[in-house]
Amino acid sequence: MKICDPKVFEHLFKTYAKDLRRFIYFKTKDMDTAEDIVQETFIKLWDHCDGVDYTKVKSYLYKVATNIFLNKIKHEKVVREHQKLGSKGSTNESPEYLMIEQEFMKKIENAIASLPETQREVFLLNRMEKKKYREIAELLGVSVKAVEKRMHLALKIMNEKIGRV
Repeated sequence: MKICDPKVFEHLFKTYAKDLRRFIYFKTKDMDTAEDIVQETFIKLWDHCDGVDYTKVKSYLYKVATNIFLNKIKHEKVVREHQKLGSKGSTNESPEYLMIEQEFMKKIENAIASLPETQREVFLLNRMEKKKYREIAELLGVSVKAVEKRMHLALKIMNEKIGRV
């Protein structure tokens, strides 16, 4: 079946949207955010409908939704950090220091974005959400050893790209 066929796509939406919304709601505890992520997920599916295997569409949807969720968390954390900086008023840091810090943050974001999805997911859950390996393993439905391996590989890549993490 061709996902790019509007009738097939509509069938996929009707089949998976409700469960996907529940899955994301479990993570966000916010129905509006869950709905937004589901919509964004199906937009990505439509944009990439030629490249997605019909037999793997369910796992594709859940993976895309999870990545959108993790990116939103990362973005919210950055916004909170900027708000903290803004509430402190002006900093005593030199413009050069602020520029170097900004460049370093961009380097970190690019390094995180370059990680394979499984490693990025584990890295963000551990480093941004402060989840323990056991919690991540339960959340992702994998073993703790798999989480450890993914984290090790993610840290290795991050270390290569930006130095010690």
